[in-house]
Amino acid sequence: MEAAHAKALHRLGLHAAGPYTWGWNARTISSRAGTGHWLRVEAAPEDRATTRPPCEGIAGAENLPDAVPRPRLHATTTWTKDAWTYTADLLTRIPHPVISPHTPELIADPGLDDGWWAGLRGALDVLATVPAGREAVRTLWMRRTFPLFLGIDAPDRIERTTGHGDLHWANLTGTPLTVMDWERWGSVPAGFDAGLLHAYSLRVPAVAARARAEFAYVLDTPTGRIGELAALCEMLQSVARGEYTEIADAVTHWAEALTGRRPPVQPKH
Repeated sequence: MEAAHAKALHRLGLHAAGPYTWGWNARTISSRAGTGHWLRVEAAPEDRATTRPPCEGIAGAENLPDAVPRPRLHATTTWTKDAWTYTADLLTRIPHPVISPHTPELIADPGLDDGWWAGLRGALDVLATVPAGREAVRTLWMRRTFPLFLGIDAPDRIERTTGHGDLHWANLTGTPLTVMDWERWGSVPAGFDAGLLHAYSLRVPAVAARARAEFAYVLDTPTGRIGELAALCEMLQSVARGEYTEIADAVTHWAEALTGRRPPVQPKH
């Protein structure tokens, strides 16, 4: 990955200017590059790599309304080597840090003010109006996994909206608000983003309560409840793989509170 990052720098005529930041399972590597830029390189097995249309992923996010605060894309380069496909995206470097740099879970109250929450609500409301070219959370996945991880069937009717698809505390900065990591955005069940953020807040009850109150207008509706359950289902699928050990019990208990069913797969300890 370090060699791939160096190759991307060479292709774009840039020099690294800081230590590496690693992403999930070391499949992404990033660092400052040049003046005011951030270079992110992602690796995928060649047989699993997909070429997304320009209206999707990080490239597609470039066309979102300015009311959605995000890093801007300046260049992209892709190549394949040794059965791996590498995609390098040169983005605007955001100087202020994300709220939880080491984990998507919230582990301490960041003291966010009313303006921050209003900005996040407004950004998600604007995003919801943008047509989406892909299902970020697939209906077929919901029908397959709801019985496995929630113990209930997925509903026949799922109201959809456009969402970020990976809204957690490692993808949000404090003031000023920036929403990071746009490779997954697309069509999601209404309430998915808010439900995911709430679930990732459960270790800090005061912030979880605030997130719940801020997004009550969607989470407290029947359609929003479906999206929240989809978010919990996704997290419980990760819990079954041994991930999110610190928050697994809280997520499991919250899912049981919403469904009245004990999730079939229990956390690993």
